[in-house]
Amino acid sequence: MSESHEHLQTLTEIRSLMERSSKFLSLSGLSGVSAGIVALLGAGAAYVKLQNDHLTLLSYERMSRLNGPDRREMVDFLILDGTIVLVAALLLGIFFTVRKGRRQGQSVWNSTSKRLLWALAVPLVAGGIFCLALIRFNLIWLTFPATLIFYGMALCSGSKYTVRDVEYLGLSEILLGLLALFWTGYSLLTWAVGFGLLHIIYGTVMYLKYERDERKR
Repeated sequence: MSESHEHLQTLTEIRSLMERSSKFLSLSGLSGVSAGIVALLGAGAAYVKLQNDHLTLLSYERMSRLNGPDRREMVDFLILDGTIVLVAALLLGIFFTVRKGRRQGQSVWNSTSKRLLWALAVPLVAGGIFCLALIRFNLIWLTFPATLIFYGMALCSGSKYTVRDVEYLGLSEILLGLLALFWTGYSLLTWAVGFGLLHIIYGTVMYLKYERDERKR
């Protein structure tokens, strides 16, 4: 009986080692929570700007009819706002992920993390170029659902190199983006839910599922 237990324990350890070598397990739930908070702040700033310019949640299509300096100002603000949100979320994500990796005694820059980044980069770069084309041809309101869809595709692509929960988040982002294509009056709201609320929920679940007990040790 004792020998069987030892064999089972050995197999469990081998499986754990294989999983760690093939999957990036240092993603921190706090990265998701922090990214969600930053996204909500960015969406709040965009909402205030749109309100000041009398472009309410129910009139985003009016952005497509902006011309001259007004359109340039709006586009510049949205790009700046999105860039700040992206950079802040990435920096916070790197911080929490590196911290978790160090706590686990693992390097976060290895062959698995490189494959994960490549899987994420292809859909994200393609989506970024696609969104720039939408802005170029004055289809600003479509950029909100497009970012959700391509981001969700990136998460689904990268999920095979990390925990399965990432795939669920990716599918949720894609579904929300597809809904936003037809629910155009609430583009900013769906963007805030996708990048803000869903990230906070995902990060909280990740933290409770994988990190809470680990931090108690």
